[in-house]
Amino acid sequence: MNELDVVGVRVEMPSNQPIVLLREVGGDRYLPIWIGPGEATAIAFAQQGMAPARPLTHDLFKDVLEAVGQELTEVRITDLRDNVFYAELVFASGVEVSARPSDAIALALRTGTPIYGSETLLDDAGISIPDEQEDEVEKFREFLDQISPEDFGSSNQ
Repeated sequence: MNELDVVGVRVEMPSNQPIVLLREVGGDRYLPIWIGPGEATAIAFAQQGMAPARPLTHDLFKDVLEAVGQELTEVRITDLRDNVFYAELVFASGVEVSARPSDAIALALRTGTPIYGSETLLDDAGISIPDEQEDEVEKFREFLDQISPEDFGSSNQ
């Protein structure tokens, strides 16, 4: 498993579909995952340190974990089958729970939990961006700095 950082969320054109972009720590591979607008908002809120007036589902889940004394130790993005990504939440107790990657990422950002991607997944779905193409990634980061969670549509609060 390779550790991944969340680069950010953007809207892919012309489909208007949000994606979350993850980057391999210490590597040159990026993993784009198409997600829903609600999850894009939740991830963007967490990245920007924004707290909604009422807790979103991921905030509630974090609060419940704290209330019952469970620690989320890692998020694993494990597989891509039939164009669907799969993830697991791994708890300190050893329990593993299947999750959508977008939900797992949103929760990981709220709890400070590391995110990992399987080597096979990164080989199959990752995109290598050599250093000379880092300018494109920098442009993406600049784009992310200019958007807000509201750009992804409304969310249930």
